[in-house]
Amino acid sequence: MVRPVSFRMNEQTAVNNYYQKNLDVTPETVQFRALQEFDTFVEKLREVGVNVVVVSDNKDKDTPDSIFPNNWMSFHEDGTIGIYPMFAENRRLERRDDIFNILEEKGYEIKNFIDYTSAEEEELFLEGTGSLILDRINGKAYCSLSPRADEDLLIEFCEDFEYTPVPFISYQTVNDERLPIYHTNVMMAIAETFAVICLDSIDDKKERKNVLKHLKEDRKEVIAITEKQVNCFAGNMIQVAGKDGEAFLVMSKSAYESLRKDQISKLEKHCKIVYSSLDTIEACGGGSARCMMAEVFLPKK
Repeated sequence: MVRPVSFRMNEQTAVNNYYQKNLDVTPETVQFRALQEFDTFVEKLREVGVNVVVVSDNKDKDTPDSIFPNNWMSFHEDGTIGIYPMFAENRRLERRDDIFNILEEKGYEIKNFIDYTSAEEEELFLEGTGSLILDRINGKAYCSLSPRADEDLLIEFCEDFEYTPVPFISYQTVNDERLPIYHTNVMMAIAETFAVICLDSIDDKKERKNVLKHLKEDRKEVIAITEKQVNCFAGNMIQVAGKDGEAFLVMSKSAYESLRKDQISKLEKHCKIVYSSLDTIEACGGGSARCMMAEVFLPKK
């Protein structure tokens, strides 16, 4: 997780991230609130035994979205790190080699890099585990295609990492118009035994049916959420391991409060829920709890 130093609404990402909002407060207030939310969130994760590696951002570069590191890097069980092409030019400045050095110092083994960033020259993008929802157990990569998720790059990733691609397009309503959702992880989350997904956002019936087919054949309990709940970041969840490998489902307070009792009951049959207030980060960044966490699957030395 990357601790922010100059968090704000990123004007370069707002062109197709329709969840971002301008708050009527000073930039200093936005940064102060975001930092408070970040630190409280990390504390709650550590309280349940989640191993959190915190790296501080620096002020050398203009990186307002550095708090969302999962978009430019992904870590894999075989020691490979994926590096991804980013839509916004100022987000490309987030890529930092020193993060990998920090992980190696903590005992993680890095064997290989697969770098897709040359695709930026052709204005093709695939924004890490924002674009890719990876079912690592069953080897499937779910991807909602958008200006930030190119299908050819999805196929290339799947060939390199040996995943089966499951492409589709999800939509949200913006000023009475159906427009592509910018990241898959806003409307969908996959855990070991269940999946949270906004089926209503997949307008094409064949695509929706295909996504459901894959989830059900892998015996995932499908827990459907509404588009209104997506707007509260209820799709932006992630399952992590705490003490003794105990599973926890992590989300924001707004996501949790948007869920119905029956949905919470279904989720809690699988694992405990951890939530934290991320109101400022969600409003200005247009991302939430899952976006803030680049989960490390690298082997230990």
